Amino acid sequence: MNPNEASLVRTTVVTVVGLVLLRLLAAAFTPITFDEAYYWMWSKHLAGGYYDHPPMVALVIRAGTLIAGDTELGVRLVSILLALPMSWAVYRAAEILFGGTRVAANAAILLNATLLAAVGTMIVTPDAPLLVSASLLLFALAKVLETGQGAWWLAVGAAAGAALLSKYTALFFGPAILIWLAAVPKLRRWLLSPWLYLGGLVALLMFAPVILWNADHHWVSFIKQMGRARIEDFRLAFIGELIPTQIAFATPLIFILGAMGLHALAFRRTGAFASRLLVNLLFWIIVVYFVWHSLHARVEANWFAPVYPSFMIAAAVAATMVPWEGRWQRLADFCRRWAAPTGIVMFVLLIVQANTGVLSLYRRDATVRSVGVGWRETAAEIEAARARVGATCVLAPDYGTTGWLAFYLPKGTCVAQRGQRYRWVNISEPSAAELAGKLLYVHEFRPTDPPFLREMFSHVERIAEVQRKRGPLVIETYALDLLQGPKGDVFDRSPPPELQ
Repeated sequence: MNPNEASLVRTTVVTVVGLVLLRLLAAAFTPITFDEAYYWMWSKHLAGGYYDHPPMVALVIRAGTLIAGDTELGVRLVSILLALPMSWAVYRAAEILFGGTRVAANAAILLNATLLAAVGTMIVTPDAPLLVSASLLLFALAKVLETGQGAWWLAVGAAAGAALLSKYTALFFGPAILIWLAAVPKLRRWLLSPWLYLGGLVALLMFAPVILWNADHHWVSFIKQMGRARIEDFRLAFIGELIPTQIAFATPLIFILGAMGLHALAFRRTGAFASRLLVNLLFWIIVVYFVWHSLHARVEANWFAPVYPSFMIAAAVAATMVPWEGRWQRLADFCRRWAAPTGIVMFVLLIVQANTGVLSLYRRDATVRSVGVGWRETAAEIEAARARVGATCVLAPDYGTTGWLAFYLPKGTCVAQRGQRYRWVNISEPSAAELAGKLLYVHEFRPTDPPFLREMFSHVERIAEVQRKRGPLVIETYALDLLQGPKGDVFDRSPPPELQ
């Protein structure tokens, strides 16, 4: 390695570590989202699977809270630190596939500058470990290509298994790998090699707890997630959301580089055929599925996480390897120079906005409902009301409010969602004594009580109303209803839609 390359490697390491530290700082003072609170509750009751997803997100949160406690930073700690092996894997994959320190360094830095990686590793969802697993999978496949050694298929299997434990989207990696092997002449021998199938066995064994859990629970998680693929009605408006949201999550300049890179890999034959094809397959198979999915339902921006390692390598190819002509070269140079600073500024502004609302002059924005700003103060008021009336358990109507209540109320407080009980099959229910006493129902304020309350309880009394605020903005007003004398089961035990 010459001095210039060594300097570039040092710059990459410093940049990536610096961005990880920035996320840790932001994570420590940004309240958790309702999804994170929900997954945190999973982490207290580890299992082979859950109603919504496989268990990796719960394992990641559990590891972090064992280190830093049940705090915002504890929930997010390990997810953020996993950006370090993620970055190393993308760096090495780019270096192997396209042969250079510059393309590798740019791929690692560009990935960390995207909002998807910055926010997506700080806000812990199943997409966070999936992003890391996808990066490791790409690296392991690059090593198969580079070394020709069958043992690397075991690493491919381990990465694929970790991806499957994160989210079912990882199933699309299977067809991508098989098409790659069939299409590249020198790789076809692996289709007859036991190493490929040993790697598949590793992935299957890692995924086995999820299969067993589903078998014990009427296959509900598989049905819920894989049933999303049905097109029941066409709603083209959702397709129109895909590109704008991905431009925002990739950040505009990095998105431009990524699009230019995909074009170069497809039409300019930049790099070896096997490398170009691998990047394209890992990108396009998942993207095509989500475009199809968007014909009937919204596709969340973070769902594209598994394509980002290959997308960032394509962006790095556009930034460093392709000899563009005229204005295209000027555009590539401009994007390469300003992509990372732009991404960092966007992340900082997003964190400031989510926590304060100052950038929108305290008006509502996309973050106001999901990020739990104000919940610590709101929970203190709810706890005071609970203690005043002697309620033995707190009920909520949805999983998000349930998660926030469980996280921000004093440890050990009985908290439960009244309906959708299948979400909580891994968690012990409140005791009969807790449910027989006074109950506090926390729900979004309406002028009148929900009608089912008086059908279910002999006594319903509105004891307080509390607000959740971000600065001067009232985000939500919660009604606190005291419930006594249940006329039957406190919970609505209707089966989930997937099992009806």
